[in-house]
Amino acid sequence: MSDTQQGGAVATSAPPSVDDGLTPAALAEKYGLSVSGARPGLFEYVRELWSRRHFILAFSSAKLTAQYSQAKLGQVWQVATPLLNALVYYLIFGLILDAGRGMTKDVYIPFLVTGIFVFTFTQSSVMAGVRAISGNLGLVRALHFPRATLPISFSLQQLQQLLFSMIVLVAIAIAFGSYPSPRWLLLLPALFLQFVFNVGLAMIMARMGSKTPDLAQLMPFVMRTWMYASGVMFSIQTMLADKPAWIADILMYNPAAIYMDLVRFALIDGYGAENLPAHVWMTALGWALVFGIGGFIYFWKAEERYGRG
Repeated sequence: MSDTQQGGAVATSAPPSVDDGLTPAALAEKYGLSVSGARPGLFEYVRELWSRRHFILAFSSAKLTAQYSQAKLGQVWQVATPLLNALVYYLIFGLILDAGRGMTKDVYIPFLVTGIFVFTFTQSSVMAGVRAISGNLGLVRALHFPRATLPISFSLQQLQQLLFSMIVLVAIAIAFGSYPSPRWLLLLPALFLQFVFNVGLAMIMARMGSKTPDLAQLMPFVMRTWMYASGVMFSIQTMLADKPAWIADILMYNPAAIYMDLVRFALIDGYGAENLPAHVWMTALGWALVFGIGGFIYFWKAEERYGRG
């Protein structure tokens, strides 16, 4: 260290530092520093998610409880809402438009209610996914945690809501002559594959919605179009019998229709395998893997950008 005096003031100059000339990256490596909020590796990210599994479950349960906390009927609306939708669609499509042609009433009513409940599961997961990041910016900016916990939690919330609705769905199936049988066990893999598909789709929408909040305003129109194209209120094969076969094939193989048909086949005695497209289980597995894995990776790639800007 050397001292120099200029006009009565003493200036002190420090000796050259051993870090002089190092780039920021080299300095960080030398002292073991890392970028704050940097995206972890894919497998490390999965481990972090697993370590927060209790938070995911608690967060989804809390959201479900709070959803109807201001309503006098409370959690009853979890079941009442899709049932009221089913009643409206039955009056319009079942009675007025005769959308249940080719099916007896004992088959068509469980067919319709099942379609509405199962499609609502996917629809609600997508809508919640769109707002998973943009609607929770305070939480995202305040705490460090894997952001994928949010769309997963919201999808799990919708699964819990569906399970409540399944009690009513089972009661309706029994009331119209479909009694418990070993085929009902197919509900478990069908709903599991749909849940994996929903999680992946919710993650895709969460990333897109984090940068485009207006997407939340557009999605109701997209979901309504998807619902009408998926055979929620009618049999695709019957309604399109006079149209080119490729149109029915495209609609029947879309994921919403696939999962609805699997649940219908499992639950309704009069809805046989002839109503299902070929290789339906492989198709259901393929949709789940493509969207589940692809959606997860797509969301993870933008991990460090959520909540910024």
